[in-house]
Amino acid sequence: MEPVKKLSRSVRGLSVLVTGAASGMGRATAHAFADEGAKVAVTDFKADGAEAVAKEIQAGGGTAKAWTLDVSDPDAITRVIKAIAEEFGGLDVLINNAGIPAGLPLDHERYDQVWDRALGVLLTAHQRTVRAALPFLRQSSCPRIVNIASTEALGATARDTPYAAAKAGVVGLTRALAVELGPEGITVNCICPGPVRTGMTAPIPEEDKTVYAKRRTALRRYGDPEEVAHMTLSLCLPAASFLTGTIIPVDGGLMARNA
Repeated sequence: MEPVKKLSRSVRGLSVLVTGAASGMGRATAHAFADEGAKVAVTDFKADGAEAVAKEIQAGGGTAKAWTLDVSDPDAITRVIKAIAEEFGGLDVLINNAGIPAGLPLDHERYDQVWDRALGVLLTAHQRTVRAALPFLRQSSCPRIVNIASTEALGATARDTPYAAAKAGVVGLTRALAVELGPEGITVNCICPGPVRTGMTAPIPEEDKTVYAKRRTALRRYGDPEEVAHMTLSLCLPAASFLTGTIIPVDGGLMARNA
């Protein structure tokens, strides 16, 4: 009988880029990787926010550096990813987390503007970061890409078509990239968070959060950013080498519940 293979569950020493890492799920993800010994590039369009998170990680004994990155700027994507790879001696993991709210009724006068912005930040930026990171990921022994979409890609809400369409595009992009990059050993997976306590959901009154969670989720509560972050981390383990093209709802059972 052949011995059981021992697969590594350590990301120690890997270089990880997280977009939109100044708050919410991005911040939690940066901390999760740093806590496990990874070198983390904390990127966000808010320079002070990215710097604050990097300092938090450093204060806890982790390795992190901040970069200002507006993912709607293609030139900035290329420049920053190159700088990160040079600083960390390569790039192993790309986490496409940056996001914005993008909901309006169809007949709103600003609808086209919001639509274009949503697709630019929530979808087009994903493929641009992937393409810019590819030369470095191809040199990695553990190349991983995780795209953060939303349960809005799986079951939409009214007045939210720009956001839902962009996130559905992320799901399709993930599957296509997984097929295209699979022969090179690069895994590409997608997480669809449900109701999570982030800056985007902060304006929702607490009472409304409670009612919604009890009515829609199996766990009867909102999730915390850290609960999404640790699923992201799991997808990037060296041992997760045969997992690609997956779409994983991290939603407290929202998609599973009928009543």
